[in-house]
Amino acid sequence: MKLKDLVSPEAVICNADIVSKKRALELLAELLARQTDPDKSLEIFQRLTEREKLGSTSLGQGIALPHARTDLCNQAVGVFIRTRHGIDFDSPDRQPTDLLFALMVPEHYTDEHLNILAGLAEMFSDEDFCRELRTADTDAELYHQLISWDLTTQTS
Repeated sequence: MKLKDLVSPEAVICNADIVSKKRALELLAELLARQTDPDKSLEIFQRLTEREKLGSTSLGQGIALPHARTDLCNQAVGVFIRTRHGIDFDSPDRQPTDLLFALMVPEHYTDEHLNILAGLAEMFSDEDFCRELRTADTDAELYHQLISWDLTTQTS
């Protein structure tokens, strides 16, 4: 799967001015709802929050991958925000989080879900790639830098 099949240009925000984990999850849920069903923002937020209660989806190094399997979508959908200032996301390294990629997949996407998360984890483990994401000045530039990574080899 290519990232451009997972994330649309409207689902990427550069320099989001948020200061808390809760607000980050709300914004991610709003973006996911815009991609699927605008009336489901609260339900999506609840699913992301329930997943966070099981353990933080932060990878450390300023990166978090909030995600949920749900009946609220028919295909995998991703959204991405870079915060203006890092936020506390209960990271294992206790560092502020500024890169957040949220993923929502249908309930039956068990293997696909894990494969996409593995591909995203590999992508965000590339320090040069993350550095590029952190230098983008606009939503469009951030989107183009994000989709330049190819998940195909990891998820095929």
